[in-house]
Amino acid sequence: MITNKPFEQPNSLADQASRSADSAIKSTQRVANDALDSIANAAQDMRNEATPLINRASEQASALAQRGVNAVRDSSQQLRDRALRVTDNTVMYIKDEPLKAMLIAAATGAALMALVGLLGRSRDRH
Repeated sequence: MITNKPFEQPNSLADQASRSADSAIKSTQRVANDALDSIANAAQDMRNEATPLINRASEQASALAQRGVNAVRDSSQQLRDRALRVTDNTVMYIKDEPLKAMLIAAATGAALMALVGLLGRSRDRH
């Protein structure tokens, strides 16, 4: 009778090696899955921590921008008010002192024309 014992041993070794390889693959997959889960959890934690910080920074930037807009608006209004007061004061001065106002305007015009003339001549020389 022929026995198959010599052939059974290599099959047994191959089966054992196959089981060991499967076990190693499954173990590696578990470790990889655990590592990916850990990375995903860490990313989620960082996202959860960053969101309030980003929201707070956004709110602060909005508040700062609003303060800037308000400051510009207030300064603009103050400048308009001053210009109006100066205009009113000028009109009042012209009404109260028309001759003096005309003489001041004429003298200012003459001084400006003399200045423009001097600047024009100095440019021609260069």
